[in-house]
Formats: sequence, structure tokens, C-alpha cells
Amino acid sequence: MSVQTVDVLYTAIATAEGGRDGRVATDDGKLDVVVNPPKELGGSGAGTNPEQLFAAGFSACFQSALGVVARQRKADITGSRVTAKVGIGKAGAGFGLEVELVVSIPGADEATVRELTEAAHEVCPYSNATRGNIKVGLSVA
Repeated sequence: MSVQTVDVLYTAIATAEGGRDGRVATDDGKLDVVVNPPKELGGSGAGTNPEQLFAAGFSACFQSALGVVARQRKADITGSRVTAKVGIGKAGAGFGLEVELVVSIPGADEATVRELTEAAHEVCPYSNATRGNIKVGLSVA
């Protein structure tokens, strides 16, 4: 697999201090959060964690990709929702992630939701970044 080249239109910049038990903030100050490991991983669970931040980014990006595909196909996705479930666990000598994307489009039949979801998975930048690297499941709610 070759490395994808991108004509960069925007660059997000975030800096972490203290790793999983510290703080992460963007250079523009719009995001500034305390991060702590979840209780399930032995942490306090007091702050957010990298998996929640990844889930938030992936679900928002995938929702936008769904909108792009829907406009191209003149499909109505009013009230649609994308939920990203990001799991972390042991993988070989280290740790790995897996993602489940759950898509809901009220008023659309299951076949249409699946078709739009699969098409969005082809254009979403997060999907393209993770393809072939981690397990990403697609589900219809």
C-alpha cells in the first residue's frame, strides 16, 4: 500500500503535556482539556481520554462524509447520527485500537443506510487514515 499524498488545506495543532495523565490543548485555545486514564485502565477517570477524543473526531468527520455522500445522491439524512465506539486493548507487545461506527438515519430503510454508510467510509479522512491499520466496523442503528 502506498502512502496517500494530501494537498493540505488546514493543519490542526495540539500539544500534550503529561501524556495520558495530563493536559492537551490546541494552539488556538479552542480545546484545552485534562486527560486521565479511564478507571478501566487503572486511572482516575476524572478527565477525558485519548480514546474519547478520537471517537469524537471520527464520529464528527464521518457525519460530515455522510452529508457529502447524501448531497451527491440527493438523499435526505435529516436527523442522522453517527456514534463512534473506540476500544483500546492489548495488541501484540503493545496496545491497539478498534472502532465501531454506528449510523442512524431516521426515515431511511436499512439498505439505504448501509449504502450511504459504506460510501461515506470511502471518503471520510478518518476512515482513509485507519483503513488497513485497525479494525473499523460499520453498523446500522
